Amino acid sequence: MIKVTVMYPGGGSTRFDADYYFGKHLPMVKSKVGPALKKLDSELGMAGGAPGTLPTYVAMCHLYFESVDAFQGNFGPHAPEIMADIPNYTNVQPLIQISEVKS
Repeated sequence: MIKVTVMYPGGGSTRFDADYYFGKHLPMVKSKVGPALKKLDSELGMAGGAPGTLPTYVAMCHLYFESVDAFQGNFGPHAPEIMADIPNYTNVQPLIQISEVKS
């Protein structure tokens, strides 16, 4: 099992429309990728580690697939459309990491 983590860096000039992201973007991703997507977790950053600080990431999404091939084969064909939707909810480029799930 692999996990694709998409992280949106926070900061003072970051614009992020959480309603659009959670209500439109993520459902669109799920519908495009289909049953190859085994699980999707998403979160909205609240604060940094110290009191009164901004979150390091304004939002994160975790997409679970059986393998890298399953991710690439099912996300890849839709990547241009999915990526083109990003400006509709944020002005930052996401950081992406693929990890092997160990537990």
